[in-house]
Amino acid sequence: MKIVRVTYTTNAVYSVTNKANISAVMSELQKMNVPGINYHVCVSSDDKSFTHTAFFKSDEDECILLELPLFKNFQQQLKASMPEVGPKQELLSLVGSSKAIF
Repeated sequence: MKIVRVTYTTNAVYSVTNKANISAVMSELQKMNVPGINYHVCVSSDDKSFTHTAFFKSDEDECILLELPLFKNFQQQLKASMPEVGPKQELLSLVGSSKAIF
């Protein structure tokens, strides 16, 4: 299993577009129903600081997300929006979970 967390802060104006792009990616992933991807995005109370947490059962599952055209579009638009704080990626290790992830 691979766990990736990405955090960043958009500018206030771009936050609405960012949420729409995230919703489009999530909708596509829900349709695809890939059992090896468990992906969540939250926004902080400032409504512009985002945290993405993705659990991948395998490297192949991660590639499914990274190659998804809507995900690539999301990444390109985020980069072009000149975020206040750019994306920071961290690899995490699971200590415990209240429910089975996979």
